[in-house]
Amino acid sequence: MARDKGLEELVSDELRSEPGVTDKAMFGGWAWLLNGKLLCGARDDGMLVRLGKGKDAWALQIPGILPMFSGTRRMHGWVRADPKAYGDDALRRKLMTCALDFVRSFPM
Repeated sequence: MARDKGLEELVSDELRSEPGVTDKAMFGGWAWLLNGKLLCGARDDGMLVRLGKGKDAWALQIPGILPMFSGTRRMHGWVRADPKAYGDDALRRKLMTCALDFVRSFPM
């Protein structure tokens, strides 16, 4: 799977000031972790965002946001945003804020 450098730059810009965020190649794209826990990703098929099981229903109501699948297996609590969705600055920030809040809730 090819990487999407433009999307990677958008996500990096969103997370630049967040302490504890690291990034690395993963899943055929680029991934960001918060304190070592997977937060989100960017691939050529969209922005992947970890909202948490049972916390993704609001996002799935928005056009351009779909459940994330790994092969045929649905990854509950994860969504995939297409370019129209992640291109909306306010929506991308909301997705990232919700992902950060969820991953921050994990024990250190």
